[in-house]
Amino acid sequence: MEQQQVVRDAEEYLQRVVAEVMAPHPAECVLCYVARMLDEHGCDETLRWAGRFRELRSPRATALESRMQAAGGFCDCEVFSNGYRLRREHLERDIHTDELREPDRPPTCAGVGRLDSTKPCTVWESRRRRSPDCW
Repeated sequence: MEQQQVVRDAEEYLQRVVAEVMAPHPAECVLCYVARMLDEHGCDETLRWAGRFRELRSPRATALESRMQAAGGFCDCEVFSNGYRLRREHLERDIHTDELREPDRPPTCAGVGRLDSTKPCTVWESRRRRSPDCW
């Protein structure tokens, strides 16, 4: 009986640690969260991280995935290859080619005002240059 309790305690501990590691940081925007999760855990060809953000931060924002798809993101990595990119001031200049490129690690999130917001922070811009009113 004691061994079963140890196993249960270990499982509960691991679930808490995983939940903590995969939770959005305080005031972190949806795109910074997705970028961070992609950097740490990769893409599984779904909107897994965008959906996780919505579940944890804004469960009533049921159109989040649809908005990502409308921007060209049918999986988490496509959100960035088709929908959004870092603003110019967050890019780095390649010293060999003198061209701008994305940094190896995403920049620090500029944050959002409301914790339940599903809008991106000012680090990101739409590749399609839609007005901010679309959000």
